[in-house]
Amino acid sequence: KYIELPSECAYTLFVVATFWLTEALPLSVTALLPSLMLPMFGIMPSKKVASAYFKDFHLLLIGVICLATSIEKWNLHKRIALKMVMMVGVNPAWLTLGFMSSTAFLSMWLSNTSTAAMVMPIAEAVVQQIINAEAEVEATQMTYFNGSTNHGLEIDESVNGHEINERKEKTKPVPGYNNDTGKISSKVELEKNSGMGTKYRTKKGHVTCKLMCLCIAYSSTIGGLTTITGTSTNLIFAEYFNTRYPDCGCLNFGSWFTVSFPAALIILLLSWIWLQWLFLGFNFKEMFKCGKTKTVQQKACAEVIKQEYQKLGPIRYQEIVTLVLFIIMALLWFSRDPGFVPGWSALFSEYPGFATDSTVALLIGLLFFLIPAKRLTKTTPTGEIVAFDYSPLITWKEFQSFMPWDIAILVGGGFALADGCEESGLSKWIGNKLSPLGSLPAWLIILISSLMVTSLTEVASNPATITLFLPILSPLAEAIHVNPLYILIPSTLCTSFAFLLPVANPPNAIVFSYGHLKVIDMVKAGLGVNIVGVAVVMLGICTWIVSMFDLYTYPSWAPAMSNETMP
Repeated sequence: KYIELPSECAYTLFVVATFWLTEALPLSVTALLPSLMLPMFGIMPSKKVASAYFKDFHLLLIGVICLATSIEKWNLHKRIALKMVMMVGVNPAWLTLGFMSSTAFLSMWLSNTSTAAMVMPIAEAVVQQIINAEAEVEATQMTYFNGSTNHGLEIDESVNGHEINERKEKTKPVPGYNNDTGKISSKVELEKNSGMGTKYRTKKGHVTCKLMCLCIAYSSTIGGLTTITGTSTNLIFAEYFNTRYPDCGCLNFGSWFTVSFPAALIILLLSWIWLQWLFLGFNFKEMFKCGKTKTVQQKACAEVIKQEYQKLGPIRYQEIVTLVLFIIMALLWFSRDPGFVPGWSALFSEYPGFATDSTVALLIGLLFFLIPAKRLTKTTPTGEIVAFDYSPLITWKEFQSFMPWDIAILVGGGFALADGCEESGLSKWIGNKLSPLGSLPAWLIILISSLMVTSLTEVASNPATITLFLPILSPLAEAIHVNPLYILIPSTLCTSFAFLLPVANPPNAIVFSYGHLKVIDMVKAGLGVNIVGVAVVMLGICTWIVSMFDLYTYPSWAPAMSNETMP
């Protein structure tokens, strides 16, 4: 029976991996297969498999989604994004950097999908205003203008009346991305009827649209690298690592931020430079020229951003409370166990390891259901206004609409599969078979694994990719006697580098739906960003990450793999 178990678990892994890669079934449905197959093959009892589907990760996710729900409900995300863009100015290069910075910051705390869906309508309104301003310049060159008549808008109405309606719709705040289908259909119809010359007026206008779309898509993914809660990939890795190596205690919110923030910052800046050079050219003299008079386009762009910000009105009580809770949550995460000084978890020294990042997330998450957003009042028959109830910052129905239950089940299936690999001995067998790789330099093994996950994640979902590779890479590291973090950290970061195709990542699909991009545009731009990402990760693992975790030494918390070959 001992001989059969690894092969039966390998068959389970093969079936689940095939279904995940082909998406023959929804990913979350496929994630339920281990709960059926592992007990059926006698690898693990059903009760033990079921316990793997809900772990500390899920409590952390619940707390984070409470925060995200309140941020989106009260439009705090829009205020942050517009304020940051207003700070950097209206020069096209600085404008794209402003959008990338604000999008990356939001993506640190919200899902990359939600971030792209929230910021893209704002960017679209700005781009359309630039196109209008260009039309105004053309009109003023042909005729004399009088007063404040906007000739650009008049030309739009005479050429394409329905385009104005579409543009007005785009400038409205969009709470989600459910209306993307309607947008792309109208855009495709417009392009068929009017052609590129009428829609974009100039080639530069078309290129600006492409640039802004790619900036939003890529920065929403890059920003998620910096925090454990920023992307499901990081969450899956953190839970898997802390479960497999409970004695390590070195991976928490603060330590991950220290590892990934420099890498994400470098990738963001290099990606900005690459996209600028690819689409608009990179003129340093033009960018840093002081005292330059703003063009009509830049003034119009600044005006539309200012108007969008003014529509939000003064900051409200609900936004202030959400922002305060957001800051408190971040501070508690960073200060729990910073490493270089004792954190607040030392106050509970008699219960080591009991308080985790999920404890903080749940504590703050519960406050969103307790703190009142507003009082509900009614008028009595005597005309007196009295309070009879209150409405909290978020309700359970609102939370449910934001909670990604499919990701929760997908992650649970991955944990169950990893437990099955351990129980059956498949992980140990794989590790022994991969031990000859120990003759290769460690940096080459890291590069190979990083390129493998970067390639696979272009055609498979990020959570599915990391879930498949973690049970393989961990035994590999143990077999060749290399610190597991040395291989797992780069692989986890590279799993998020899905920049090539519209279907590779939800943010890519969202910006592609606006109709400005072609697949070849994303391939050309994404290839450069992929190369930049892998190169920066390799640089990080050889410099600051090594010094943080002493990666050149095999740790005591990792098991030593025997050299015996299993039957």
